[in-house]
Amino acid sequence: MKDHDKLAVAIIGSGNIGTDLMIKVMREGQHLKMGAMVGIDPASDGLARANRLGVPTTAQGIEGLLAMPNFADIGIAFDATSAGAHAHHAEVLARHGVQTIDLTPAAIGPFVVPVVNLFEQLDTPNINMVTCGGQATIPIVHAVSRVAPVQYAEIVASIASHSAGPGTRANIDEFTETTARAIESVGGAARGKAIIVLNPAEPPVMMRDTVYCLTDENADTQAIERSIQAMAAAVASYVPGYRLKQAVQFDRYTAAHPLALHTHDKRAGLKVSVFLEVEGAAHYLPAYAGNLDIMTSAALAAAEQIAVSRVSA
Repeated sequence: MKDHDKLAVAIIGSGNIGTDLMIKVMREGQHLKMGAMVGIDPASDGLARANRLGVPTTAQGIEGLLAMPNFADIGIAFDATSAGAHAHHAEVLARHGVQTIDLTPAAIGPFVVPVVNLFEQLDTPNINMVTCGGQATIPIVHAVSRVAPVQYAEIVASIASHSAGPGTRANIDEFTETTARAIESVGGAARGKAIIVLNPAEPPVMMRDTVYCLTDENADTQAIERSIQAMAAAVASYVPGYRLKQAVQFDRYTAAHPLALHTHDKRAGLKVSVFLEVEGAAHYLPAYAGNLDIMTSAALAAAEQIAVSRVSA
């Protein structure tokens, strides 16, 4: 597709996530092109890199974006700032009819995981990409829930401390709350819980995710395993470093020997354990920062499909 036929996008936030996303759009965008890189720090590496690559920039935040000569051409804006800042950005962009893909935990719009529910939200003005842990684990919860009811799902996202910037650290509470809600509303679990671990190991380790699902005692293990493997392949189609680390594990619990979810909640059922690893593409960020790469990759995949839907409409 020729460049003039592509949909122009703006990225708000010139930090690590925004810069990595910019490079992905420029290298891999099939239906997208960079229209603007927006920051608030004139000295940021992201804005400097955008300038070198010929991308229009502003260091005046959302107001600077509105004042740019090509603002009318912007079809989608990615917000890679913070949950607090996104509330203002969302209001401004909605007023100007710009569809927003939110990479913060603000969750103003509906949660979207591309392989699970993107097609239901293509025309939604503001979609939320949940969290890195959510993008990695919700597909697996959904893979189980589509073949067997999930009573409870718990995920543990372990990321390198070096890959957790100030935005991630400031939004830890939002991360756990947002991810838990999305495990239920998108993943299909009756109840969800999320935990994040910042691993200070040296050298830094890649993102690892563990998913536990409790389903019916008589659930079909072969059907569950096939569903999980198919889902992992689907995610890997847009996050090449996404993979299962080992075979899916199953443990059965009976009424006589139940699984204790907590002190006052003990249940019989089939426990499904899935262990994942996410290696980053190293476009801008190091390969161990799979937690950031899966967010930018998922956001790019969503925007590409939105652009396709506009062309075919």
